[in-house]
Amino acid sequence: MTRRPLLHEYWPVLAETLPYLPLGDGPTPVRPLDGLGLRSPVWLKDESGYGRGGWGGNKVRKLEWLLPQAGRRGARTILSVGGLGTNWGLAAALYAREQGLDVALALVDHPVDDHVRAQLRRLRASGAVLYFPRTKRRLVLSLPWLVARHTHGLTPPYVLPAGGSSPLGTLGYVECALELADQVAGGLLPEPGWIVTPVGSGGTAAGLALGLRLAGLRTRVRGIVVNDTLRLDSAKLVGLAGRSRQLICARGADLPRTALGPADVVSEYGWLGAGYAHPTEAGARALHRAATEAGLELESTYTAKALAALVDLDAAGSLGREPVVFLNTFGPR
Repeated sequence: MTRRPLLHEYWPVLAETLPYLPLGDGPTPVRPLDGLGLRSPVWLKDESGYGRGGWGGNKVRKLEWLLPQAGRRGARTILSVGGLGTNWGLAAALYAREQGLDVALALVDHPVDDHVRAQLRRLRASGAVLYFPRTKRRLVLSLPWLVARHTHGLTPPYVLPAGGSSPLGTLGYVECALELADQVAGGLLPEPGWIVTPVGSGGTAAGLALGLRLAGLRTRVRGIVVNDTLRLDSAKLVGLAGRSRQLICARGADLPRTALGPADVVSEYGWLGAGYAHPTEAGARALHRAATEAGLELESTYTAKALAALVDLDAAGSLGREPVVFLNTFGPR
């Protein structure tokens, strides 16, 4: 693939200072999300096919920026964390292996269902080295030992947060927002008032918020929080977006002024349920409706809770009557 990212198109200096590895074909499609009986006009931006060999979803866009950085640092191993059924960890393991990089993952417990058991089988088959500290506290305590164990000579592993939601990884969804702006400009959909997306580690929502402002859209982000183990309030997401902006500027780009605030990326906690990976009745209903009424495949941890929130917010009139985009971050396995 030789696709040039929009960040490089808009600010050519970044092509020299921010290396990029294309792993998927864009733009991802947009279409009306019909069949759900919603009052607001809703469009789907479907990220499920982004990637190769069926391993898609929102994690791949982050890896397009993160894997080249690992190479620049001379790292031989990526060290990251997640839950037992981590989509992020699996995507990192599969795509990093293609670049000659090893992956080590420390995994914390959460409810286990058939999907999680299948993910664990895939993780074990991926070649990643797996550690099971079980709790977040034990994971944090084990990190110095893990870094030392995966240091080769004087080169430490490239340590990444859950979900790849570092300031650099967040550029994947700055890119997605610029792509959406191009689709609006091309008449494929109207300018939305909101984008609704699940928030598990923050990088997708933060990147969207920054990218929308850089593109000159008024669209705001409604982030449906699905993870109770991280701080993911609006102020945190705005801060992450700000650090990504600083990174782009530090690499030489002259960006338009952006003034993001909590109103631009709103965190919603009402659909979390008992915690991360705990299914909810509302999510189960949304998952079923998506499949039977809209022909859309979701999963219970992230996207079903986000769609449940969209349905409820629409019924309450909280989204207004402007067009809404639902971002499907799930890459079917």
